[in-house]
Amino acid sequence: MLYRTLLIMLCGLLTYGCNRQRLQPVPERRVKVTTVLRPDFIDKDFAGMSTADNAANLAFKVGGQIERIDVSEGTAIPKGFLIARLDPKEYELQRDAARSAFQTAQSQFERAQRLLSHEAISRAEYESAQTAYIQAKSAYDNTADILRQTRLTAPFAGIIEKKFADLYQRVQAGESIVRLVDPVTRSVRFTMPESGLALLGDTTVRYFVEFDNYRGVRFPAYLKDYVRTSSDASGFPVTLGLREPLPKGRYDISPGMSCIITLQIDQNSRILQTAIPLSAVYAPISGGTFVWIVEGDSVRLREIVLGEPFGRNMTTVESGLSGGERVVTAGVYRLQEGEKVEIIK
Repeated sequence: MLYRTLLIMLCGLLTYGCNRQRLQPVPERRVKVTTVLRPDFIDKDFAGMSTADNAANLAFKVGGQIERIDVSEGTAIPKGFLIARLDPKEYELQRDAARSAFQTAQSQFERAQRLLSHEAISRAEYESAQTAYIQAKSAYDNTADILRQTRLTAPFAGIIEKKFADLYQRVQAGESIVRLVDPVTRSVRFTMPESGLALLGDTTVRYFVEFDNYRGVRFPAYLKDYVRTSSDASGFPVTLGLREPLPKGRYDISPGMSCIITLQIDQNSRILQTAIPLSAVYAPISGGTFVWIVEGDSVRLREIVLGEPFGRNMTTVESGLSGGERVVTAGVYRLQEGEKVEIIK
């Protein structure tokens, strides 16, 4: 009898415990959500770099041995500065010989003029002396110009970025001696993929540049030029110019500075698209792209068609979402269809 009583009591306790477990509420998964946007503008970012407005590899127009070179890499020089000079002896001899021949031809031509005025020579003799004079003068001017080409001067103020030749080195005409770069620039360059070329012809697109050295400062820019054909698979080089004058001393933009170039695209002139954070996209290994839609206190899985990424962490959505809907942005790979959720701020 005692054994039966104990057994009944034990069964009662087990039943009570099971009922208590069933009555306990299932904890809701805590999630972060965002509201689907229909942005007026979409930003597309590209990595870029500032490039020199003025840069040139300087070379002599004649060959010879370098007799003097007064710069090193990093030297700042003004416009007209004598960078290097070739040994002029050979060209001085050529000029002196041409000058002597010119002086002789000039004297003979002046004599022919006097004789012709007295009809002491024929017209043909006069014209022969005149032709010799013209040819001698041209040869003399040419040798004098060549002699001047033994001096290499700066066509603009700048910094010697690279030095290609040394003292006493023999160089050929056109061989680079130094590279001169203007240290102040207002140009930047980036590479546009083929898929974005149409944007360059859109006058509603606005351009902004943010340099790594000046985080948080966006400089308005304009499209200067771009290469319309390219053999480089990475894309097409595009050059922008900074639109507004930069306060001197506050923002020093030099060639070679890294930057982020932003193209701000007006959505009002295009088919309206929605936008969501990339963290909201659920892409299981089975395929497809989805988002978790928050409906009331639970989530529903919905397939979407993605557009293009933009900004730092956003993407457009071509179809599947409407503005104002709420989607989960964190923990999307841990949710299940119809699961109860608690939204955290």
